[in-house]
Amino acid sequence: MRPSILDPLFAPATTLSGVGPKLGKALDKLLGDETRPARVIDLLFHLPTGAVDRRPSASISDAPIGEIATFSARVAEHRPAPPGKAKAPYRIIVEDETGDVTLVFFHADIRHLLQTMPIGEYRIISGKLELWDGMRQMVHPDRIMDAKAFATLPAIEPVYGLTEGIGARVMTRIAAGAAEKCPDLAEWQDSGFHARSGFPSFITAMQALHHPPDLRAVQADTIARRRVGYDELLASQIALALVRRQQKKAAGRVTAGDGAIRRAIEATLPFSLTDGQRKAVADIHDDMEKPERMLRLLQGDVGSGKTVVALMAMAAAAEANRQSVMMAPTEILARQHAERLAPLAQSAGLKLALLTGREKGAGRRQVLEGLANGEIDIAVGTHALFQEGVVFHDLALAVVDEQHRFGVHQRLLLGSKGEAVDVLVMTATPIPRTLSLTWFGDMDISVLSEKPAGRKPIVTRAISSERHDEVVGAVGRAVDAGAQVYWVCPLVQESDTLDVAAAQERFEALREVFGAKVGLLHGQMPGRDKDAAMAAFSTGETRILVSTTVIEVGVDVPNASVMVIEHAERFGLAQLHQLRGRIGRGSAASTCLLLYKGPLGPVAEARLTIMRETEDGFRIAEEDLRLRGEGEVLGTKQSGSPDWRIARPEIDGDLLAAARDDARLLIERDPQLETPRGQAVRTLLYLFERDVAIRLLRAG
Repeated sequence: MRPSILDPLFAPATTLSGVGPKLGKALDKLLGDETRPARVIDLLFHLPTGAVDRRPSASISDAPIGEIATFSARVAEHRPAPPGKAKAPYRIIVEDETGDVTLVFFHADIRHLLQTMPIGEYRIISGKLELWDGMRQMVHPDRIMDAKAFATLPAIEPVYGLTEGIGARVMTRIAAGAAEKCPDLAEWQDSGFHARSGFPSFITAMQALHHPPDLRAVQADTIARRRVGYDELLASQIALALVRRQQKKAAGRVTAGDGAIRRAIEATLPFSLTDGQRKAVADIHDDMEKPERMLRLLQGDVGSGKTVVALMAMAAAAEANRQSVMMAPTEILARQHAERLAPLAQSAGLKLALLTGREKGAGRRQVLEGLANGEIDIAVGTHALFQEGVVFHDLALAVVDEQHRFGVHQRLLLGSKGEAVDVLVMTATPIPRTLSLTWFGDMDISVLSEKPAGRKPIVTRAISSERHDEVVGAVGRAVDAGAQVYWVCPLVQESDTLDVAAAQERFEALREVFGAKVGLLHGQMPGRDKDAAMAAFSTGETRILVSTTVIEVGVDVPNASVMVIEHAERFGLAQLHQLRGRIGRGSAASTCLLLYKGPLGPVAEARLTIMRETEDGFRIAEEDLRLRGEGEVLGTKQSGSPDWRIARPEIDGDLLAAARDDARLLIERDPQLETPRGQAVRTLLYLFERDVAIRLLRAG
């Protein structure tokens, strides 16, 4: 049971003062997930991304040009727009003894401005101060306050990630409210390490992060953030240590086959297995034949053939008259896996079934009965596979595709569906070894570094969005030549706040040019509509598929040979690489066009450069680590498990090693976490939602 001292943090965000139903829904969108609404702890760990210095200048003449400036001034004059020029801005002149500033308001609420800024009154004004024709001006100031309101404004104002319906001031207020709920917790860090590191207490660190004393305080390498980041690393390393201990302690079952089914499947493959695939199959088979449970990561670049390796592993289970499951993160990918694996399975006499949340009625009952009585050898599906009510006759192997989308919770839930279930997890995002040790520290690892023979290189070009019409023309020529095209946009619908392409808008524009050849696919579409859109593209009925990143993982249409990614500068390297991996799967030469809007910052420019230079996913992963750090790779929000919310790239390898060593020693000295420090560690595990570790402790 979670310690009661943490209950206020796990209460809904709507329990905070000033958070009503409307704001609560916006917070759910920003911080919650499909299984639960946003909570106070989600706000606590929603740390500032930056800060604004609101400390006032002594006078207008001292206020910095080109930066955020705060100063006190007297309202001298209101200047409405000239008659007949309704679109002209409303201006207000403010002054002190050293100079004046023109405040500029477009689409102004004049009545409000007259009320809040009466002539002759003094106001404290804060915003970006600029020069226009040699005169100081401020367009739409961030803050206009009287002395009483200014007294409540933090001198260093934290800046948080926002979403529609939540303004900066509101987020600052409610995040501060969440920080006030943070209790003073018993110390779980080793006293010697605590003394050497100079870390503050957890509550002191959290208060410093949400109430930064200076601009540097919100940066990732500060002592406060390192303290909380280390706590998160420690919680995860303890959880992994307990999982590993449980895996070693739990008796496994030998799953040994004669190889007949695997040979039958290999004989039907249209290609030969690579050396890496054969080595991975052998490693997995060796693990399955041992009396200990297998927990192995299969890591490979896009197109390296992980699915075939997984099928061979599931065939080995079938040779022993046992069952397997393959779980995918999305329904689209689950259905595609089922469609592609079914013929291979059938050729070897295996029965494969699909189970997702959409299967209902008699069809679902038939699948459940087949799993329970052993008629079905392989089940492919989504989270529905480990829901209550899904019973297997004799489950031997659980394969989890795209491991980074699932947490330790899901692995264990799926593995608990049978007796001593072996677990094979796969990721198509190549991960540097340091990150593998962090995230998959409880697993053995197999790496597929080769791609199947016959894969042609993909030509990648970066093109300014100003040449959009040229790209449309090139797409038209490719379609006329028989090619199919993915056109990826960052958003579903046009945004008033983000100047980025929207799939719906781009679909409509391309439809005007190419007519019914254009299809649309995004995550907000009903499941059947998504299937229909994907099927139409797969069969060639549509030649251009406008999509969001829903196609990032696993979607495979061999005839697709052109990929257009709009606003490529907004994507991370790993995601760009995954998207590019959707093409180059057939015999035709392929091209990836990265449309960007300039000017590019140094990080965005470096991303596009490395994408043009290489298709090597492991090199790209190393560059991604250098540019963005492990926090981006590990920061993917887990389904039902918000992993890696604090740890950032600046939390260096030494700190990670300390967390791993600390976790190992702690488990060795206090296996059930029953000492006072052990009890504090239990609180830590609940705090960072690694309570799967607590369940393992209870299981003995």
